[in-house]
Amino acid sequence: MKCPHCGYKEDKVVDSRATAEESAVRRRRECLECGKRFTTYEYVEEVSLMVIKKDGRREPFDRKKILNGVIRACEKRPVSMEKMEEIVTQTERSIQKKSDREVSACRIGELVMERLKGLDDVAYVRFASVYRQFKDVLGKDKKARR
Repeated sequence: MKCPHCGYKEDKVVDSRATAEESAVRRRRECLECGKRFTTYEYVEEVSLMVIKKDGRREPFDRKKILNGVIRACEKRPVSMEKMEEIVTQTERSIQKKSDREVSACRIGELVMERLKGLDDVAYVRFASVYRQFKDVLGKDKKARR
């Protein structure tokens, strides 16, 4: 951190605490050259992630949508809310690590299915049936069978 008084590039942190709304960290620093103190604030930089839908539309990433889908798939199954949250968190982290600023809805669905498959077979099939738009057990439209 560069001292705003003398421009020296080394300092020590004297005090560190969260702001009242806990959206930043306030740090009191002391310059090792001139001895003057100054305050800095650190904020988490949130990069907005856009989801590319199947029809080409783009919308902001919404963690709640993934969680709602997982909750519906796990309804009446022996899967704790903690495990469901974990699936969503792992999916979100995976997307953030691999993506620039855009990710396809298909990729999100695949990641969720991978995690559900190892957790609960029924929840996996439920999620996959909605995600892949199965019309019947065979995955074919009923009209096509006639």
